[in-house]
Amino acid sequence: MASLFDQHHIRHAFSRAAAGYDAAAALQREVGGRLLESLDYLALRQGEEAKREPQVVLDVGCGPAHAAAAMKQRWPRAQVVALDLAMPMLGQARRQAGWWQRARNRDFARINADARALPFAEASVDVLYSNLCLQWIEDLPAVFAGFRRVLKPGGMLLCSTFGPETLQELRDAFAAADERPHVSPFASIAQFGDALVHAGFRDPVLDRDRFGLGYDDLPALMRELRALGATNALSSRRHTLTGRARFAAAAAAYEPLRDADGKLPGTWEVIYAHAWAPPAGAPIREGGHEIAAVPLKSIPIRRKGRSEE
Repeated sequence: MASLFDQHHIRHAFSRAAAGYDAAAALQREVGGRLLESLDYLALRQGEEAKREPQVVLDVGCGPAHAAAAMKQRWPRAQVVALDLAMPMLGQARRQAGWWQRARNRDFARINADARALPFAEASVDVLYSNLCLQWIEDLPAVFAGFRRVLKPGGMLLCSTFGPETLQELRDAFAAADERPHVSPFASIAQFGDALVHAGFRDPVLDRDRFGLGYDDLPALMRELRALGATNALSSRRHTLTGRARFAAAAAAYEPLRDADGKLPGTWEVIYAHAWAPPAGAPIREGGHEIAAVPLKSIPIRRKGRSEE
């Protein structure tokens, strides 16, 4: 069976976008900031245990590594590892972060690798952070199993991804013009939570935000997506340029949605999650039953309000 996503295309798209990514990634920085803010909530929740500084912190899909920098400031004695699929992203991180040059090599590392095959020893990471990377991965249970493998017992996972309402307007507009998909399918909050539980993570908590952004026209939205590296990476995508007629038809289908401010709406649904790795030796399954399995309705989900950017 063919993979849902073309990983070669994803690597190429983010490599090509690296130089201009930071200028276009306002939403990504906002989401990353909100994800990092939850560390304060978790510190209050865990009390003295959370005050102990982690030894190894891993940022998966780090991009320009702003979150890695923030975590280095939060935990100055920790070794922080920034990992990204696109090598040019790691180059941008080094050029843009003056703190990087001041950090000792043993305290900070850049690694070009795939989130689906983390090159780390078992139980070697205290905190694993991943902001808006997992939407490019088809098999969430498998990638979470890999995260669990590298996390120490009781280690913390903090991650975000896009939900199924993301770019629904764009999806519908292109569906009116072309039978081929133009927007990736995104996992629901239920699927995301279930994948965490299936991998054996403990006490997962999920949050959700819905951001409403506005665009001057369809070309402006497409330029932003290209600048972010968020082009159509589906293996089933049309491998030729979208013709003028199809693009014009999509633009015409989008036009009736223009709001009172004269903008075309673009919805971005963001799912946040945090969870803890299980104790050492804890199996995922025992006697045919999921050790960590709990009904989704019992996983805390804090739904946040709509944000207008």
